[in-house]
Amino acid sequence: MTQEFDGKVAVVTGSSGIGLAAALKLARDGARVFLGGIDDAHNEAATRKATGLSLSVERVDVAEEAQVAEWINRAGSEAGGIDILVNAAAIQTYGDIETTDAAHWDRVMNINLRSCFLTSHHAYPHMKPRKSGSIIHVASVQGHANQNNVLAYATTKGAVHALTRAMAVDCAKDNIRVNSVSPGSVRTPLLEYAAREIAGPGNPIEDTIASFGEAHPMGRVGTIDETSELIAFLAGDRSGFCTGGDYLIDGGLTAHIGV
Repeated sequence: MTQEFDGKVAVVTGSSGIGLAAALKLARDGARVFLGGIDDAHNEAATRKATGLSLSVERVDVAEEAQVAEWINRAGSEAGGIDILVNAAAIQTYGDIETTDAAHWDRVMNINLRSCFLTSHHAYPHMKPRKSGSIIHVASVQGHANQNNVLAYATTKGAVHALTRAMAVDCAKDNIRVNSVSPGSVRTPLLEYAAREIAGPGNPIEDTIASFGEAHPMGRVGTIDETSELIAFLAGDRSGFCTGGDYLIDGGLTAHIGV
């Protein structure tokens, strides 16, 4: 049985949450997938889930150019090219203009934004000869509207939207499409971290996560599998005329006026 991504090669960052779900979805649909993440426990768990699939997991610090370049160049050389790039690696942090120091700011910029540039920069030479391809950056509703106290994180996600548009215009000549997805609250390790920060040490997080869901008109948080379906759509030929767009998957959150 032919699968949508038979013969395709995908590089994905972020070995938990949305990144892992996207990697598994692409691999199950026939792609050869190279997945990179920095957390050893998440990498080990991802490797176990990838049993039987053409999906390899490697420890990569996506903020370090030398590591990104070596990983992507090796993947592209081994596989004979790259068709799909998904940038899902990110960290969630808190702070406003007063409490965010320069080190905090730089760390968030490097992981959430610089990594998207680095992976794209080094993957592009492996995509360009194929005269087709798809790059998907995982952004956030925080690039459109913000909570309090998320200065650095929100700035990176707004910048990812701008990066997506700029890349889409530049890459169209090579028939490489570039889009972003902006999730609302999706049950990931990052969301659970946010819930722990709000709930406080030692307190259960399920009520906090439920309250996140109640803020969405659909009344719940999203799932990583729902998000991976959108990423797979943008990665494949069904979205062949889609480029430069940001695709909300937020349960109606940004459509709602909470008054």
